[in-house]
Amino acid sequence: MNIGRRPLLIASAGALALPLAHAQHRPGDALKPRALVFPRDHGTHNETRTEWWYLTGQAQDAAGRDFGFQVTFFRSRVGGTQDLRSTLAAKQLLFAHAAITDVRDKRLVHDQRIARWNGEPPAQTARGAFASEKDTHVALRDWSLQRHADGHYTARISTNEFGIDLNTVPQQAWLLQGDNGFSRKGPAPSQASFYVSQPHLAVQGTLALQGQRFQVRGRAWLDHEWSEAILHPEAVGWDWIGMNLLDGHSLTAFQLRRKDGSKLWAGGSFRAAGSAKSPTDLYRFTPGEVDFKPQRWWTSPLTRARYPVEWVIRTPGDFYTVKAVIDPQELDSRSSTGTVYWEGLSDLFDSNGKAVGRGYLEMTGYVQRLVL
Repeated sequence: MNIGRRPLLIASAGALALPLAHAQHRPGDALKPRALVFPRDHGTHNETRTEWWYLTGQAQDAAGRDFGFQVTFFRSRVGGTQDLRSTLAAKQLLFAHAAITDVRDKRLVHDQRIARWNGEPPAQTARGAFASEKDTHVALRDWSLQRHADGHYTARISTNEFGIDLNTVPQQAWLLQGDNGFSRKGPAPSQASFYVSQPHLAVQGTLALQGQRFQVRGRAWLDHEWSEAILHPEAVGWDWIGMNLLDGHSLTAFQLRRKDGSKLWAGGSFRAAGSAKSPTDLYRFTPGEVDFKPQRWWTSPLTRARYPVEWVIRTPGDFYTVKAVIDPQELDSRSSTGTVYWEGLSDLFDSNGKAVGRGYLEMTGYVQRLVL
């Protein structure tokens, strides 16, 4: 595959660059492309409507037992007519979802949290709910996801049923999705997000399940995305994959669906392992270059929703097949974000049927229209 090259549009984190990052957007305005500033843009963007940090991956213990894991933190700006000038006002809502896929026992365990946040820095925030503007560090009490000065991430989750305690270390540069980080999500220019991925994170740590602790190693993928736009009126949800290929390549593909299942918009990217030193050295898919075709369905016994757990996905590089490692990976988060979605560990096969990667498949809007 030919890898497209575009000018690098990343501002340095100097004294002049940091104010620029804050001045680019006012609440309620449509997003506009701008140079991203790191590490500041790894942090929260409280002026935008919605934001998430999304860590997924696969890991094995020394005996070869397979697991998948998900740690996701969401931030949502509070609207309405309330007076938000007080430091006591809940200017933001923070949510978190966490899950472990136990491949051997063919089950998924998950939990969720929600808290109000006044938008102030951690030192001025009560009850341990906050997100940092300086870099990735978001927490809901003893649940946290943090990026450290050397670039590695830690994820800490503790529940009555399971636990996640992982260190993830980048093996490649982060990846700027879309046009240097500005990713279209619909036919209207206002339907867009800023979207940064960190594929091929080396994973080491502990997963706890049913009173047992497993020392694991594996590979992960992190997405950070923030947006002002509401979904296109015809869109009910999306289908998305983030795949770490065995040879070091990275594949992203997504589509936004109408109620009848037809494609409203699509996109994604492919980055070759040899281009992984540059955040912008990748081939970006246009809407006409990506198609999702369902091959096999699974019906949830909880919600009766039918999810396509096997897909053929056409991209400029190949016709890939994505297969769920296990079918029951539906998350019911109606007590936090109000949604039900399928989020699960999946395998990637090329057009010759060869296994070439593993990552996560996400499907939303199958129970009811997704509302952001």
